[in-house]
Amino acid sequence: MVPNKIQLFNNCLDVINKQISRYKAEMDSVKESMEANDTHTDYDEEGNQGELLGNFEKYAKYLDTAQTMKLTLNKVDREHYSETIKFGSVIETEENYYFIACGLGKVQMDDGSSVFVISTEAPIYEKLKGKKAGETFVLNEKEIKILEVH
Repeated sequence: MVPNKIQLFNNCLDVINKQISRYKAEMDSVKESMEANDTHTDYDEEGNQGELLGNFEKYAKYLDTAQTMKLTLNKVDREHYSETIKFGSVIETEENYYFIACGLGKVQMDDGSSVFVISTEAPIYEKLKGKKAGETFVLNEKEIKILEVH
C-alpha cells in the first residue's frame, strides 16, 4: 500500500489540530482553576512554582510545539513528488513508511496501516536524505532497502 500523500497530510493535520485543541482546553481548565481558587501563582519561599502555574506553562509549551509542527506541515507540497528523499517525501522501505514533514510520530491511515511522520531534525532523516529507490541505509545495525520514494 502506497499512502496517498494528500490523505496522509490531512491525517497529520487532524492529529495536530486535536493536540492544539486539547492543549488549549487544558490551559483554559488550569486558568479557571487558578481564578476560582485565587491561587497563589508566583514563586513560594522555596522558589517552587505554584503547581497550577507550572501546569499552565507546560501546556503553553506543548501548544507552541504543536502550532510550530502545523506551520511546518503546511509547507509540504502535497502535489510534488521527487525521486530523491527530501522534505515532503513519502518513503516506502522494506519495513515501514516514512513521511518527512514534522516530528509527529506514528500516524494511522484510513486503511489501518501506519506511517512514521518525522522531521528533518530526526537522526533517521540524515540517513535517508538524498537517497533514491533501490538504495539502502542502516538503522539499528540493520540494512534497510528503500523500495519507493513519492
